[in-house]
Amino acid sequence: MTEYRDASGKRLADYPRPSVAVDTAVLTVPVGGPLSVLQVRDQVDGDWRLPGTFVHEGERLADAVLRSLRAKAGMTGLAPRQLHVFDEPGRDSRGWVLSVAHLDVVPAASLSLGDDARLVPVGDAAGMVHGHDDILGFAVAQLRADHRGAPDPHGLLPSPFTMSALRGLHEAVLGERLLPDSFRRAMVPMVTATGKRAAEGPGKPAALYVR
Repeated sequence: MTEYRDASGKRLADYPRPSVAVDTAVLTVPVGGPLSVLQVRDQVDGDWRLPGTFVHEGERLADAVLRSLRAKAGMTGLAPRQLHVFDEPGRDSRGWVLSVAHLDVVPAASLSLGDDARLVPVGDAAGMVHGHDDILGFAVAQLRADHRGAPDPHGLLPSPFTMSALRGLHEAVLGERLLPDSFRRAMVPMVTATGKRAAEGPGKPAALYVR
């Protein structure tokens, strides 16, 4: 096969190429807790960061993502989706590294963490290396945008749920208090009442809904 050359006579190997990495923001809301992110501890430097890896030759991006989650966080069964490409040439202190960021949003109860993995509130995750703060910020912004337009769009709550539980989840994700009456009016048209009720402390039992 004739080696490819472009109009200037150069081969692909004649052009400088960045290293390609995949980094994943795994977000969740622990019961009664704030929006949190999965971090892994680097075996060399000992710092905490998002799970990620360099893409191997001939490897698909999706396979590299799953490999990094399995090897660094001890996690399987996730299905991250591509979020954004971070391509600022000076973003990584190691050199020219293009990161294809991914996002997965999962119920906290489904997470089984390895020894070198932890969940931390997103507000406490600043100061990560290799531009991971920017990746996390982008992922959180996307998640919050999703929650402003739909009830529990990623299925973090078990069904059925009460309206107060749904509001609590949205408050955790958005990082702000929401007016109960305004929230109810916005959400009721987008959920389905089961016709059943559940006791939620003193007072009238609360109606149960499903997405």
